[in-house]
Amino acid sequence: MPNLLVKPKAESGLVQEITPESAGWTYVGFALHKLKPGETVSGDTADREVCLVLVAGKAEVSVEHQGKTEAFGEIGERMTPFEGAPFAVYAPKVSHWTVTATTDLELAVCSAPGGEGFAPRLIAPGQHPQMTRGKATNTRYVTNIMPENDGAAQSLLVVEVITPGGHTSSYPPHKHDADNLPKESFLEETYYHRLNPAQGFAMQRVYTDDRSLDETMAVEDGDVTLVPKGYHPVAAIHGYDLYYLNVMAGPSRIWKFNNAKEHAWLFTGV
Repeated sequence: MPNLLVKPKAESGLVQEITPESAGWTYVGFALHKLKPGETVSGDTADREVCLVLVAGKAEVSVEHQGKTEAFGEIGERMTPFEGAPFAVYAPKVSHWTVTATTDLELAVCSAPGGEGFAPRLIAPGQHPQMTRGKATNTRYVTNIMPENDGAAQSLLVVEVITPGGHTSSYPPHKHDADNLPKESFLEETYYHRLNPAQGFAMQRVYTDDRSLDETMAVEDGDVTLVPKGYHPVAAIHGYDLYYLNVMAGPSRIWKFNNAKEHAWLFTGV
């Protein structure tokens, strides 16, 4: 199995690149680009669909699909992922997307197998308002970008979460590694982590019931963690807020998880 902790490979340009081949799985792809004003990145979706998430910064975005170009103009408003809500653009299969940075830009390219009948669209802030989840030191702030109930994609599920320093997240532990609907869905998952201040770190554990997979990782600013299966709780260290962007995909576009039985007693409002 590939290393579950993927470090940035550069400081600018293509910083992260996770493919199904590099991850050793089937569905999820993730890339992260850091661009200067005026720089452009583009791509063909081929048989996959893409969600372009402006993690930080502003850009002009367009998508060409079925002979028509949808130009969304300049989008974006936050300069860090810790302030404000995200802008994103969906590009269906067999389309070409182009992003030109108008400020320093941090662009996430989330991908999964595409389907027929979907169109390019802008996903603006407020379309899915931020939610508060949990209580006490398990409180975190969740913004769905592409949730399962929007009906506007074949495979992709995309969400971002801010976990305050000293809090836990993706906790109590849950898993979604069995294709056993309606009880549980199989979803591969990536976490793209950012820390504030940037010199901080957080902890993430990925493990299965039988402990055939059991890895605990110190994640730093810009790291990606892979979750091929198992439980995957996260802990933000005191003094450092944690942002992560989740990309999930599997054979069904449904997020149906099961919780670790030994921690079921924690589910009294957490």
